[in-house]
Amino acid sequence: MRFYPDIPSRRTSAIVRDVIVLALFIFFAWLGFQVHDRVDDLAALGRGVTDAGNAVDNGFRSAADAIDSVPIVGGDLADGLRGAGDAGGGTVADAGRTGQQAVHDLATLLGWLTFLLPTLVMLAFYLLIRAIQIRRLSAAARLLAGVQALEHRRLLAMRAAFHLPYTVLASHTRDPFGDLEAGRYDALVTAAYAEAGLRPPAGSGVEARE
Repeated sequence: MRFYPDIPSRRTSAIVRDVIVLALFIFFAWLGFQVHDRVDDLAALGRGVTDAGNAVDNGFRSAADAIDSVPIVGGDLADGLRGAGDAGGGTVADAGRTGQQAVHDLATLLGWLTFLLPTLVMLAFYLLIRAIQIRRLSAAARLLAGVQALEHRRLLAMRAAFHLPYTVLASHTRDPFGDLEAGRYDALVTAAYAEAGLRPPAGSGVEARE
């Protein structure tokens, strides 16, 4: 299986694209953490409410403890103050804790969404493109592995001359059809291999252009 072209310029381009995708993956992960942390900072509001509620509740409990030892009415008054603390400060503290948890959950959700949505879209497209490229490279390498016999080279040269764009042919030969007619197949065979992203096989006498 071929993951990268043999032609240095194409191989470098493919590797650079892979590195860019990896860098974007890391960037999206970093961005997800940043969104999580910034949203999670809002939990400070809930902590403030919790602290205020606890302060009120503790104030009532301190007062209740102070009068609990008063004869006759001390116990009843202490119970009333503790109940008032629970109803007031305790309720506020519970609301603050609930708010904190809601902010934590929202921060986690937004962080994951910030990371996953662009990452999944990017990978869906890029992995499809890479899979197609790998499949084509592997198929070309398999089919062209035995193209060394003269007749095979002639057929491959014909394919190059008749199917490759003129701009591609011009980078390998000045007269593709003259080469084909005269049996000079090297440049055309090189063009056919290069179009597939491959080098001609070693020992074929054909030099690949980078």
